[in-house]
Amino acid sequence: MRSQVVIHWGISSFYGWGVYGLNLALQWMVDPDLQPVASRAIRTSQITLDPLRTLALQEFVGMSAEFEARLRDQIAVDPSPRVDVPLLVGLGDDFRSQPLEQGAFLEGSPTLGVTFFENSSLSPDAVERARGFPWIITGSTWNEQVLRAHGVDRVTTVLQGIDPTLFHPATRSGLFGSRFLIFSGGKLEFRKGQDLVVAALRGFLRRHPDAVLVTAWHSPWPQAARSLDQSGKAGPVPLNREGRLNVVEWAARNDIRSDQIVDLGAIPNSQLPVVLREMDVAVFPNRGEGGTNLVAMECMACGVPVILSANTGHLDLVADDLCFPLTHQGPVQRPGMPGLSIPGWGESSIEEIEEHLERVYLDRAEALRKAAKGAARLAGLTWERTAQSLKEVILRVSKDG
Repeated sequence: MRSQVVIHWGISSFYGWGVYGLNLALQWMVDPDLQPVASRAIRTSQITLDPLRTLALQEFVGMSAEFEARLRDQIAVDPSPRVDVPLLVGLGDDFRSQPLEQGAFLEGSPTLGVTFFENSSLSPDAVERARGFPWIITGSTWNEQVLRAHGVDRVTTVLQGIDPTLFHPATRSGLFGSRFLIFSGGKLEFRKGQDLVVAALRGFLRRHPDAVLVTAWHSPWPQAARSLDQSGKAGPVPLNREGRLNVVEWAARNDIRSDQIVDLGAIPNSQLPVVLREMDVAVFPNRGEGGTNLVAMECMACGVPVILSANTGHLDLVADDLCFPLTHQGPVQRPGMPGLSIPGWGESSIEEIEEHLERVYLDRAEALRKAAKGAARLAGLTWERTAQSLKEVILRVSKDG
């Protein structure tokens, strides 16, 4: 008989946690041992898949709606609901479980923490909460090392995955002709380092008028972009009256011409592969990553040469000549707090970013050889592997009681 397992975070095609939960659900829907449900309302407008995957997911959506309805009834008589099945809760830097929409906190049997935290300096309260979980699954070796350094030892690293049926090398369409396409993806914010990207591209784009920056920076949290305003590396980020990003205007403020930037808008994960395979290079000078950076993994899986900062969660990918690592990592100053740095993070060198861009531009053959190694490595880091590894932890901890 299959055991139910509850995914306690949002499900979506448009942001990292959502994509993570969506792919776990797709894998476990055909698993002989686990039956997934979500504790939060699933908005079908947030899920964009092909017809077959949409059909395969219908049972999960229906069972999740039934589960949520039962939870609402339970909360009406018990403000501290509990389910007698494994519960996976998404945790941030404070290691607090997120409440349900009704404000109640859900407990499982057992309750397992899943985390991609970004702050290596954990507070005593956060450490105490982390120790309260029977087990924690981290998204990077760096996360596990930080927890163990704080005395939390019931922890396992399970890397995110890619869908190899979508993200794999294939023939380019050539719709942009001979233009040199530079991809930058991820939620626009200080941590992701897009200010370093535009700073490095100012001179590069002037020298190479055939080059184009292609961005996927939108997210459900556009206000996070304001965190870039205090870095001093790029001009202020403009938001329109509705609070949405104006990427092309921000590029213009940073001396990037409108004909040298393409803003993809809010693109669902399932539509990314055909875009990524057109790219000549991808740039990720992220200052801090709790996980391995899913978008960077997907670029590598598609055979795109990747420039990657050698810090935090990226370190699981920066090895074996798989990418162009940004090894010059300086201290990261807290925005608006001169003299105070963020422990564990790394500030990539703008000059080194530009040097790697030139290297890829001038020697495409070398870049493609390196990218082929990255694609071969990522072909083994699948969502099937992720789901199986998580399942083994769930079953073992559940058995141990």
